[in-house]
Amino acid sequence: MLIGELAQQAGTSTRTLRYYEQHGLVRAHRSTNGYRVYDAAELPVVHQIRTLLAAGFGLDDIRPFVTCLRAGNSSGDDCPDSVAVLRRKLAEVDDALDRLTALRADLHHRLTGTEQRPPACEFG
Repeated sequence: MLIGELAQQAGTSTRTLRYYEQHGLVRAHRSTNGYRVYDAAELPVVHQIRTLLAAGFGLDDIRPFVTCLRAGNSSGDDCPDSVAVLRRKLAEVDDALDRLTALRADLHHRLTGTEQRPPACEFG
């Protein structure tokens, strides 16, 4: 299929597909007239890329998932390298949640203390 067809089926732009191709995530070959031609197997790859990008993964993090799909697996999550990325990303999310929970507790403590004191200054 041509780049426009893949873009339409994947719900993305041709520019985005060229970007993925430039980074080695999507494969195309050139026809005799120079057009990019994509195999139908690229559609699930593009869907996987878009899903992972939307979840906050970087392009380098996505590579193992693409490799896993290209190896014939039904999901990019089925390979050890992909699982390692998922574990690392989960640890990052857990760390971020811990930091946000601590920040929330601090803000709540400050707000509670402020509400119990009379106003220190008034504007106007």
